[in-house]
Amino acid sequence: MNIIYRKLTADDLDTFIGMRIRQLREEGATEDVDLVPALKDYYERHMADGTFVSWLALDGERIIGTSGMSFVEKPPYFSCVSGRIGLLSSMFTDPDYRRMGIARELLNRVVEEARAYGCGTVQITASDMGVLLYTDYGFVKNGNFMQYTFLREG
Repeated sequence: MNIIYRKLTADDLDTFIGMRIRQLREEGATEDVDLVPALKDYYERHMADGTFVSWLALDGERIIGTSGMSFVEKPPYFSCVSGRIGLLSSMFTDPDYRRMGIARELLNRVVEEARAYGCGTVQITASDMGVLLYTDYGFVKNGNFMQYTFLREG
């Protein structure tokens, strides 16, 4: 097996989006909307303006692992003077390829993208499956994370 790594391109989006949805399902997300149009719009816009980057793992022509990093900026604070934050997402490895170091390599590549972008921190909401990978890499759990969700009309 010869795994190669390369950046996501527009030609990969349909497969990438399919894997993102597969990841969300695996994590137990409730599927009550068609997420494909919103994902396609997001990735196209943010790839174009440089605020989203992804590295892929491939076995031959087949995408077997994905990663994603969105770049956001907020007012600087003491532990992130640049105010630039990398939001990690879309970490997924095909079940047949897990426990081979692929996720760690993908993680390393997108974290380096965040460093190059000038991010002072990288954040993720980790699935139970991913906690060990992120902890081993050096991520620290932040008990302050809270989320408010607006109710959808209709």
